[in-house]
Amino acid sequence: MISVRFLTQSSLAFVVMAMLSACVPDQSLIDAGLAKAPEPKPVTGAYISTMDSGFALPALPEEEIPTQFRRQEVYFPTAEVPGTIIINPAEKTLHYVTGPNAAIRYGIAVGRAGFEWSGVAQVTEKKPWPTWTPPPEMIERDPKLAKWEKGQPGGLTNPLGARAIYLTTNGVDYGYRIHGTPEWKSIGRNASSGCIRMINQDVIDLYNRVQGGEKVVVLNADGSYPTRLVLPPPAPKPKKAAPAPVVVPAAMPSFNPLLQGVPPTLQTPAALAPAVQTPAAPATATSTNG
Repeated sequence: MISVRFLTQSSLAFVVMAMLSACVPDQSLIDAGLAKAPEPKPVTGAYISTMDSGFALPALPEEEIPTQFRRQEVYFPTAEVPGTIIINPAEKTLHYVTGPNAAIRYGIAVGRAGFEWSGVAQVTEKKPWPTWTPPPEMIERDPKLAKWEKGQPGGLTNPLGARAIYLTTNGVDYGYRIHGTPEWKSIGRNASSGCIRMINQDVIDLYNRVQGGEKVVVLNADGSYPTRLVLPPPAPKPKKAAPAPVVVPAAMPSFNPLLQGVPPTLQTPAALAPAVQTPAAPATATSTNG
């Protein structure tokens, strides 16, 4: 016989599950297995063609964008306040917190090996269709970029894409940005020099949400919260070319006046010729007469 207690517990669990199906469940209930986290909701029409400040952004083939990197409304447990941006380099995702346990998730590209960083930053500026100026060290790595040393105007081929959101930490600009990219197929990869790349349509959406002053958290490689700013090591300075060796000519050969075809006896230098024996002078006769 089934006990009344068992029926009561089963009925209670069923009622709880039914009630939770109509609202966003509490994290503790999800952790306890009494509720299921809501499924992500893709944003429809996120990647259609559009005109923006005179530039025609082309539509993207959404089916070619991996599902986890498409713009979506997601359940996102966090204690951060709405407006906070949380970047997970390992998962290649950026979450913009919209409310309790809720966020907009975007796919991103992050720094390639040697350019990774983590820490807490702040949004201090944002620009539409920004000018891109490669830093000297980048030009040194790729001399073809020297043509843009004074800046590449904003446009469809500009590496910063349709928008740039500028980040600082404790008032210091380390050169990191959240920006668009014409290379949308790089999303989901370690492809940048430390900046956070987004699909142009996505960065426009994020740009319209941020107002300035928002907190930006870049998680550590293992997904944990950073406790300090960790920057990549500085690039090694190129070694100076060694000076060309000074060629010292060999000692001049000793002078040898010997001539081809001349008998050696006639070529002996005077200094080396045998000394001429001078005959001794005859003795003077002495008179013995007195």
